[in-house]
Amino acid sequence: MSNELSITALISSLEELRYQAMQRNDVATIEHLLHPELSYVHSSGKVDNRDSFLNNLRDGLSIYHRIQHVVHKVHQSGDTAIVFGEMVADITSHGVDKTIQNRTLNVWLRTGMNWQLFAYQPTPIATLSSSPLTSGE
Repeated sequence: MSNELSITALISSLEELRYQAMQRNDVATIEHLLHPELSYVHSSGKVDNRDSFLNNLRDGLSIYHRIQHVVHKVHQSGDTAIVFGEMVADITSHGVDKTIQNRTLNVWLRTGMNWQLFAYQPTPIATLSSSPLTSGE
């Protein structure tokens, strides 16, 4: 049980670090957290690999102004951790301001001593009022 709690705490802290780095546009930190074979699906359905995702950040095509997130559950199996969560963000994507709200599924892989984000899959939530994030939690 303590190993499960420590993995949950570790992965949750990596999620927090990643979201903070995205808000600061700290590309170096984000790059360190992303697996070389990353598959990053956006709410729009567009898919980025690691290089294209980082280039979007470097080029200012994706700007994250505010990100609020919660980790609902972390499940570990060997060197894989699956994170079920939710994220609300105010972003500018290719010059268009928008607020997005997603349920999220993230896959982290452990390689050696490091955990890296291997896959990100959001599912848009139809209304902002249906979320625990927008109801004051």
